[in-house]
Amino acid sequence: GSLHPFVRFNPETAPRVRCGNEFHTNWFEGMTESESRPLLDFLLEHGNRPEFTFRFRWRKGSIACWDNRSTKHIALGDTGPFRRLMRRIQVRGDKPV
Repeated sequence: GSLHPFVRFNPETAPRVRCGNEFHTNWFEGMTESESRPLLDFLLEHGNRPEFTFRFRWRKGSIACWDNRSTKHIALGDTGPFRRLMRRIQVRGDKPV
């Protein structure tokens, strides 16, 4: 695997943001997986709190755009009979610090 910061600084908006996630973050450098697990579980669950949540209400013609450096995106599959079309673009950015 490779090492990445769990928390990074967004140089454009200033706040520190969580970069780690439950799918790709296994442990903290300098700690074993079992030592890391309680802290990881706490921090990952903390990011799911309602006060950090925004629910986009889709309407015909809606467009949503977000910055993956500071947003956790989850597609809930709740578009009913409608098709959800997503186009992803990546903009060359800064190196995480």
